[in-house]
Amino acid sequence: MAKTPARRRTLGRRFRWVRPVVLSPVVARPGYWFATACAVVYGGILSGFRLRREGGLIVAPHLPRWAYGRGGTTVGAVYLTTDNITPAILEHEAVHRAQWRRYGMAFLPLYVEGGQDARRNRFEIEAGLTKGGYGR
Repeated sequence: MAKTPARRRTLGRRFRWVRPVVLSPVVARPGYWFATACAVVYGGILSGFRLRREGGLIVAPHLPRWAYGRGGTTVGAVYLTTDNITPAILEHEAVHRAQWRRYGMAFLPLYVEGGQDARRNRFEIEAGLTKGGYGR
């Protein structure tokens, strides 16, 4: 059943409390911590626990290329990659870390909703397309 514009407005009014609750630090921060903990375990196991701290991130290098998307992926405070570690990339990924911290687990559906094209994804644009290796 397709939602009519009037139905969307009604749903929007009825659930307008959801966004402030889900994005409040009380809810978002534990989601960020949970995502970080999961990524530390995942990245730690796959990298042989060769984790290190760089630029406010926990970097999990030497991962197999199937273990993350694009040149690397930040989950919570953990940057998962094989060898894509430059100062510019770390700056870009630090912005994603801040996004995770702000949105918590809601960052996943929000990022996916932003689309696959990095040049149109608001989270990639905010992180800096050039620093992220997307050019512009």
